Amino acid sequence: MTSEEIKDQVYDMGKKARAAALALAVLSEEKKNEILRAIAGGIRSAAPQILEANAKDIAAGEARGLTSAMLDRLRLDADRLEAVAAGVEKVATLPDPVGEILGEWERPNGIRIQQLRVPIGVIGIIYESRPNVTSDAAVLCLKSGNATILRGGSEAIHSNRALAGALQAGGEKAGLPEGAIQLIPFTDRESVAVMAGMDKYLDLIIPRGGKGLIETVVSLARMPVIKHYDGICHAYIHPEADLEMAVGIVVDSKTQKPSVCNALETLLVDEAIAGEFLPKVARALASKNVELRGDEETCALIDAKAATEEDWSTEYLDYILAIKVVPSMQAAIDHINEYSSQHTEVIVTSNSEAAETFLSQIDSACVFHNVSTRFSDGEEFGFGAEIGISTDKLHARGPMGLRELTSYQYRVRGEGQLKAP
Repeated sequence: MTSEEIKDQVYDMGKKARAAALALAVLSEEKKNEILRAIAGGIRSAAPQILEANAKDIAAGEARGLTSAMLDRLRLDADRLEAVAAGVEKVATLPDPVGEILGEWERPNGIRIQQLRVPIGVIGIIYESRPNVTSDAAVLCLKSGNATILRGGSEAIHSNRALAGALQAGGEKAGLPEGAIQLIPFTDRESVAVMAGMDKYLDLIIPRGGKGLIETVVSLARMPVIKHYDGICHAYIHPEADLEMAVGIVVDSKTQKPSVCNALETLLVDEAIAGEFLPKVARALASKNVELRGDEETCALIDAKAATEEDWSTEYLDYILAIKVVPSMQAAIDHINEYSSQHTEVIVTSNSEAAETFLSQIDSACVFHNVSTRFSDGEEFGFGAEIGISTDKLHARGPMGLRELTSYQYRVRGEGQLKAP
């Protein structure tokens, strides 16, 4: 396609999305829930076609030499697809944030002011790898009254097309407005730049992917961007940690699902307990086939490859863990604040005072005490499905659920009051 053809098609999608957003904004909670249940039915009905499309993406990914972790992020099967449909139904059970009154008051002149939640409008979502994001993003935007334009990665293009088609077709049976859920059907990188410049129709862009993608979107966007940077998550093992608990937290954080953004990537161990703890955790990680990369002190205590400077700022998304021995909690805090992507960090300790110091001095969206990093998730927080984990500080931070996909509006009512004296 030519540049002009790409621009024309994406702008046409923007016009349809704007019209759909206006229609969605006035739908009742009951109607939106009815549409969501119809969407779940649409996914189940189209399951054979979706899985067939996913098989094409998997075959192409294997031919391109994608890692096992990347292929796992890409793969759908009957159970995973049923989980996607069930996730849509679960969103239908969540409280609708639209219309929630955030505050109301009356001024001395009798004017009554009300602040309440409203949809953002049209949200563009640019993402890579996982086709389930197509469903998660679309249905969360729908429940919060927003239209969405999706732009997935080339590695999942067949899966995304099939899923997006099933979502819109299923929803239309229950009254979903045309253009409420749209997927850009081609993978030309130019479409990202077109979306970023389409501020007439897009109210917000959420990029989910590698640092290069996010930096490109941020540099081009003419509308607000909510960033989802790397998940370089850390665990610090304090001298007063329960070592058995610490081993369990580290193993779960790293291996329960290593291909996701809340998986552990760097382990910091206080030198006071390194000699006792590192052999324990190394044995546990070896049983899960985790490759260890350590600093000089770590390599002197356990069998690990020598870590490089790059390892401290790498999101592996794989069975690889960087390990560093630190002289103190402050050294751990300093390391995290220098290398973290401000996603999720955890301290393991029985000392509550030390834990509170750690939690207050770490500049990340989520800070945990004695909890696996894998709990950094919208569903685990009770939000239901999430749109992602924001590493920004304004508007939305951490797991983004329905409330984070709304804005607010002031509604002012009076009886003819005039400003003039």
